Amino acid sequence: MIRIAAWLVIAWSALTAAHAADAAFQQWLAGTWPEAQGLGVSRSTFDKAIAGLEPDTSLPDLEIPGRTAPPPSQPEFVQTPSQYLRETTFDRLAARGRQLAAQYRDTLARIEREIGVPGNIVLAIWARETDYGGYKLPHDAIRVLATQGYLGRRKELFRNEFLHALKMLETGVPRADMRSSWGGALGLTQFLPSEYFKYAVDFDGNGRVDIWRSVPDALASAAKQLAGKGWERGERWAYEVRAPESADCTLGTPETQMPIGDWLARGFVIADGRSLSVMERALPASLLQPEGTYGPSFLTPKNYFVLKDYNYSDLYVLFVGHLSDRIAGAKSFVTPWRKTAQMKTSDVEAMQQRLTSLGLYKDKVDGKAGMLTRAALGAYQKKNGLKVDCWPTAAVLAHMRR
Repeated sequence: MIRIAAWLVIAWSALTAAHAADAAFQQWLAGTWPEAQGLGVSRSTFDKAIAGLEPDTSLPDLEIPGRTAPPPSQPEFVQTPSQYLRETTFDRLAARGRQLAAQYRDTLARIEREIGVPGNIVLAIWARETDYGGYKLPHDAIRVLATQGYLGRRKELFRNEFLHALKMLETGVPRADMRSSWGGALGLTQFLPSEYFKYAVDFDGNGRVDIWRSVPDALASAAKQLAGKGWERGERWAYEVRAPESADCTLGTPETQMPIGDWLARGFVIADGRSLSVMERALPASLLQPEGTYGPSFLTPKNYFVLKDYNYSDLYVLFVGHLSDRIAGAKSFVTPWRKTAQMKTSDVEAMQQRLTSLGLYKDKVDGKAGMLTRAALGAYQKKNGLKVDCWPTAAVLAHMRR
C-alpha cells in the first residue's frame, strides 16, 4: 500500500506539473495575439492554428529545467568534418545534381542571369536541405515554432517566426504544407517564415508562390535570399589551399582579411593548381581551417559568409560549396579530412568559458567549435607553450582545468 500511495503521489505531481506547463504555454500563445493581429492575422486564423496545440519537448535546443541530456542538435554541430563531408554522399548527390542541372537548364540559366547566383549553388542547397525533395520534413511548423518560441534557447527569434508562420496561413498557405525541420524551416530549400515574405518568388509564372512543389519557385527564392544577403555575382564561394608549415592558425577569423594575393605571398598555394585572375587575387578573404592545422584549408571571400548567413555552420557551407563544384565536374577535396574526435558540447562550452575568463574569447558560449573558438584556442596554446593546432581536445581542456 505504501508503494502504491507513493506512486500515486508521484503520478499526481507529474500530472499537476504537466497541467501547469500546459497552462503556461497556453498563456504564452494567447500573449502572441496582439502581434499576430498587427501582422494582419485574423482572429479565426489565429484560433484555428493554436487550437489543441501543445509544446513538442522532444525537439533539440530547448531550455527545459531538469533536462540533463537534450536530444542531438543539427549534424553540422555534432559531427566531425569527415563524418559530415562523406565522399559517397557527394558522389550520389553530384550525379543526381547533374541530371537536374540538365533538366532545369533554362530555369537555372535564367536564375543566374536575373538574380546573379549560379544554378549549381541553389541545386546544392536543395540537395543539402531536402535531398532534392526526397526527404519529407517531419514536423508541424506551427507547433515547432511555438515550442521554440516558448522553450527554445532563441525565444525572440522563434516568436517572430511563429508570428510569420501564422501570417503564412492567413495568406492562404495550407496547414498541410507547413511541414518543417526542428527549426521551423519550410519547403524544398528550407525557408523560415520571415524569409519567405522577404524573398519567396513566383518564378514559374503561374500566379502563386510555391516553395513546396515548384522547383523554379524554390530555387529562385533561394537565389533571391542569397542575393539579398549580399551574394557577389561572378565570384567563387571559396578556394581550397595548401597552408605552409609556418601558417598561423590563430589568424583564422572572419575579421582577419587580406587580398587572396597577399595570402599566396605568405606561402599559401591554391590546392588544385588553378591560376587566379587579377580580380580573384584582389578579393579580400579570410582563412578557414575547419580541423585546425589538420585537414584542408580554405580562403573564404564574401560569398562564403553569405552562404553561412543561410545556415550558420562552416560544415554546411563547405558541403554546399563543394557539392556545387562537384555538380560542375570538380574532383574531391585535395587534402583529405582527418578522422578527428569531436568533443562533447558541454566540454566545448567549458573551454569557451575558460577562454572567455582569460579574455581570449568574446563570442557566445554555445558548445560549437567555430572559427572564433578555434582561433581563441590557438591563442591559449601559444600563451601556454602548447602545440598550436587550433583544435579542441580533452588534453587542452585538462590543461585549462589545472
